[in-house]
Amino acid sequence: MIYTLYKTQDIVEILEGKFMGNDSQTPIKYLLIDSRKILHPIASIYFALTGERHDGHDYIAELYDKGVRNFVISIEAKNTESFPEANFIKVKDTTEALQKLAAVHRQKVEIPVIAITGSNGKTMVKEWLGQLLYTDWNLAKSPKSFNSQVGVPLSIWQLNPEHTLGLFEAGISQPGEMGKLEEMIKPTIGLITNIGDAHNEGFENIGQKVNEKLLLFKDAETLVYCSDYAEIAKGIEKLKDSNDKLKTFSWSKSSKADLSITDVVIDNRATRIKGSVGSDKVEIEIPFTDEASIENAIQCWALMLCLEYKTELIADRIKKLAPVAMRLELKAGINNCTVINDSYNSDLGSLEIALDFLNQQSRNKKKTVILSDIFQSGKDEKRLYKEVSNLIDRKGVDRIMGIGEDISHQAEQFSTGGSFYESTEDFLTKYSGSLFHDEVILIKGARPFKFEEITKVLQQKTHETMLEVNLEAIVYNLNVFRSLLKPETQIMAMVKAFSYGSGSYEIANVLQFHRVDYLAVAYADEGVELRNSGITIPIMVMNPEDQSYDSMIMYNLEPEIYNFHVLQLFAEALAANASASSGPVPIHIKLETGMHRLGFEEDELDGLIAKISEIDSIYVQSVFSHLAASEQTEHDDFSLEQIEQFKKMSEKIISKFDYPIMRHILNSRGIMRFEDAQFEMVRLGIGIYGIDDYGSSNEKSGTLHNVSTLKSSISQIKKVQSKDTIGYGRHGVVDKDMTIAIVPIGYADGLNRKLGNGRGKLLIKGKFAPTIGDICMDMCMVDITEIDAQEGEEVIVFGENYSVTEFAKDLETIPYEVLTSISRRVKRVYYHE
Repeated sequence: MIYTLYKTQDIVEILEGKFMGNDSQTPIKYLLIDSRKILHPIASIYFALTGERHDGHDYIAELYDKGVRNFVISIEAKNTESFPEANFIKVKDTTEALQKLAAVHRQKVEIPVIAITGSNGKTMVKEWLGQLLYTDWNLAKSPKSFNSQVGVPLSIWQLNPEHTLGLFEAGISQPGEMGKLEEMIKPTIGLITNIGDAHNEGFENIGQKVNEKLLLFKDAETLVYCSDYAEIAKGIEKLKDSNDKLKTFSWSKSSKADLSITDVVIDNRATRIKGSVGSDKVEIEIPFTDEASIENAIQCWALMLCLEYKTELIADRIKKLAPVAMRLELKAGINNCTVINDSYNSDLGSLEIALDFLNQQSRNKKKTVILSDIFQSGKDEKRLYKEVSNLIDRKGVDRIMGIGEDISHQAEQFSTGGSFYESTEDFLTKYSGSLFHDEVILIKGARPFKFEEITKVLQQKTHETMLEVNLEAIVYNLNVFRSLLKPETQIMAMVKAFSYGSGSYEIANVLQFHRVDYLAVAYADEGVELRNSGITIPIMVMNPEDQSYDSMIMYNLEPEIYNFHVLQLFAEALAANASASSGPVPIHIKLETGMHRLGFEEDELDGLIAKISEIDSIYVQSVFSHLAASEQTEHDDFSLEQIEQFKKMSEKIISKFDYPIMRHILNSRGIMRFEDAQFEMVRLGIGIYGIDDYGSSNEKSGTLHNVSTLKSSISQIKKVQSKDTIGYGRHGVVDKDMTIAIVPIGYADGLNRKLGNGRGKLLIKGKFAPTIGDICMDMCMVDITEIDAQEGEEVIVFGENYSVTEFAKDLETIPYEVLTSISRRVKRVYYHE
């Protein structure tokens, strides 16, 4: 993926700032406003934003220590002698500077852009449109609910020349804000969802709020809206006076419109929506029954009709919509309750999505929200919790339980009945099971509040095995490797084999958000699954099979080509599917340099070049090879020979074509050890999951964070007598009186049978418990005679204090095999720190 690279001097000129530093030619790729979220320090520029309760200038020293060298400031830097390599750009207002840079960047990428605003449903509509449109467009989309004065510029910065459509949301809370967002987004197509009570306190009346929101579309070409909102319809007529090129597409449940809704039929699990477009009868079905989802789906339907999609195609896609909050955990709770667990993050945008999900699951039950303090909102505390209160009211919540000092201090803002607690411990101390009956409970909290402790007491007790995946650690490890790369070096992240057992979509989604350039999967069906889940960045398929070529073409997946047979078959598939592709399709050429697996030999290159030149329907995106022993120092001479051979062979191919071709040979360990062989791209594999191949010693590998923790719990504890036997085959012979624990994890979950009879061990209360008896299909037994444990106690198979590398050594294998052996029946739980 190609990004528009700026140099420091370019940004100085755009911002018309005062430059203080030594290097005005540093390439800049990333914008940074949070000291905790560094992607690539050298290629980042930090904007020191200021607000009522924070000052970004306070974090300059910390960022400098982490490797950041470029700063946009509004206050003269103090102690500049402490930052000898820093470049400072002084401006009057750092927020305005951030917005100005985004606006200039938007002007450089001339593509259609859809902008969404309104009081409710912006994020949901945006995410659903992403699901509906991604197969036809290379989308740039607002991450999460980035719709604010600082969220929008970060969204716009994602745009690059390869994108064909932008999809952004815009939110405001007071007059004067939308004009700034419009300058950055410059939408060609607009959608206003609705108008409601959100942020009313910032406006004189509803009409002023509507007119402010509609400023987003002052130069737009098309606008989609619901004419049932009289104030919106009135405002649009006024907007047309100043924008005479504006075309509108309306929908209505109560009057004639471009899309007139004639009937809404709700079944138990789906809703059929009937309507008419002109004289044509149209109908869709959505897998939701709540009012908010019905309205949001109609908004998407209207926009797709406006884009001239065929009604049959719309109906087919919209029926497959997935809930945006589908990654939330839904569990059976105590006293006939349902528990929705979102105990890993808390922000205003995700709260609205979670509340919509709560409404989808309520089915006439009472709705309760347990909510922590909301961090990093950038808003005044009183104003923030007033907005939260309004949102809670609009979503029909019956009761709120606020946990944290900030939300407790603002208890008077909430008209909904509820109670407030200073901390999670305070809540648990006062907790009684009788507090909850026949209700749906949304548990929504920031990670530091440890709301998982609340989830434990509210959910029905079950003995379950799970793999916890720390997404924050994934990002941290990505940034460790990024720090070793040149700014222009691109990253291909390996998500094959179910992302090394961690879960393909969840990992791919995080990597896409953090702007990796490519993903790689082993087989086409893995890539199709990612596309159907909304992953839009380029994906290489490393083992393309004959029967998968049609789906690869349909889903914009790019094949590895390793011999003439595969090349010919793929060319034939392209010819048969000529109408499905809009131009030449990228391929990736695999070269044999010493691994002796797949790949073209050196003496085949002339024929390969000739063959590719004959096929107009393809072009070479990259040329690559594999290092056989990048992690083993004793084979460094061989690795260097491979690199030289790859350089020689790839240069021969590149010289015969008149377009740029990327090269990549380094894997995770290679990135750490062969920095001169980065070429245009590297492939980041198991290192991103916190593992350094073979656990070899290296000062850089020690910086990686553990990602995966496989855990279970004790189902039962038993006393057994000396000379008793345990398990199948009576192989577990007890030589003394013993206390054993039965743990519900077995070889069907990925716990290898070789670990039975004392060859393996599990971690319980910080102590190792050796296995006894054979590993069974669904459970195993361990000796806990020396451990004071209880039934229900947590059991760690591997994790932070007993790494998967150590676990693999006990099994006499490698971490790759351990991770990829974890069965899909083991639940994956994803969280951010």
